[in-house]
Amino acid sequence: MTQPGTVSVVPMTAGHVDALMRYEDEMFGSEAWSADAYRDEIADTRSRGYFAAIDDAGELLAWAGVRVIGDSAEVLTVGVIPAARRRGIARRMLRTLLGEATGRGAREAFLEVRVDNVAARRLYEAEGFAQVGRRRGYYDAGRVDAVVMRKELPR
Repeated sequence: MTQPGTVSVVPMTAGHVDALMRYEDEMFGSEAWSADAYRDEIADTRSRGYFAAIDDAGELLAWAGVRVIGDSAEVLTVGVIPAARRRGIARRMLRTLLGEATGRGAREAFLEVRVDNVAARRLYEAEGFAQVGRRRGYYDAGRVDAVVMRKELPR
């Protein structure tokens, strides 16, 4: 189990992709991304920002990504390994993404979250996101809806 200690947030690299793939299927199931998809994402530094949270030993604890186009941002992924949950890391990653988006000129941020992911929805609401829509059958081969959320970003 990952013990509390110093957590650093750094730009995501291909090495982090290799580490996160151990968890991707378990955490995201049918919505899991491939290593190649992550590598393509982190290569697009023009419109995307990806970050990794690591512990003192350099072990991966979490990863997250955002895409910014014009004045809108979309949170693409936030993942925290099971052993590192309930330590505020997801909140820190989300705030990192929103800071990145604001720095790139975004004035609003959107995300989709599984309707049944109560912990994530609570986090997003606590961070100022509000539900603005629902996408029927968005996840799990059409079996689970997505809640679409939006937050206005500071100017």
